[in-house]
Amino acid sequence: MQLQNQVAVITGGANGIGRATALRFASEGCHIVVADVQADRGSMVVDEVTERGPRAIFVHLDASNKADNEAMAQAALSEFGRLDILVTAAGISHSNYASGDLEVDMKFAMRRLAYVEQPAMLFCDIELEDWRRVIEVNLTGTFLAMQACARPMIEAGTPGRIVTIASIAAKNPDAGPTAYTASKAGVWMLTKKAARELASAKIRVNSIGPGFINTNMTAMLDEIEDVKDELLQSIPLGHKGQPVDIANAALFLVSDQSSYMTGTILHPDGGFFTD
Repeated sequence: MQLQNQVAVITGGANGIGRATALRFASEGCHIVVADVQADRGSMVVDEVTERGPRAIFVHLDASNKADNEAMAQAALSEFGRLDILVTAAGISHSNYASGDLEVDMKFAMRRLAYVEQPAMLFCDIELEDWRRVIEVNLTGTFLAMQACARPMIEAGTPGRIVTIASIAAKNPDAGPTAYTASKAGVWMLTKKAARELASAKIRVNSIGPGFINTNMTAMLDEIEDVKDELLQSIPLGHKGQPVDIANAALFLVSDQSSYMTGTILHPDGGFFTD
């Protein structure tokens, strides 16, 4: 029970990596704030957490909204009286992304594949609003959550831990669409900067850069045979990871086992980064 009676806020907690992290932390005795835009799925995760023993609440969160992030942090304090951990798992791969909507994801993928004869135009045809939305959710949303949760950690004077979810796309431009890769590279640099600035308050800030994980976000890759084959060939272990693989990495980063680590990034990626 490494996190007994501690409180973790998890953005994007209703699905995929966020859900797996909520359940993994709960198995270690941690109370959970599930923050997400999908209330139905978020409430289901709350039930799954409480079945494991700890308490949990759901908070509606538009990651790009400052007021929502501040309300999220306040909800943790109001319900549990403390806030020890933040994991920023909220993210989108494209501007119309909604977790679980495979049809929308397939339309996005088909539009990208249509540029196979003129790949340079794929970059030139990015719509500004599409770019802005991805940056707002993935990068600005991470910043807002970190800022909102760091403040009560500082005021309480107790050690805090923040784990951001970046991606292998933070370091490899071929691992995602343009706006997504730029946003995740920003998350990684933001993590390092925050680690330096929050260290004096005894808040450790680290990141996880997952490889290709079996979530709703990567489900469309399995529907296109050529893309699926190319993907698997890029992974030495030969298969996509599972959300719990990332949850286990997050548990390590928020536990005392990583007490001398801040400003670093772990890559559970099946060997993707081996060159």
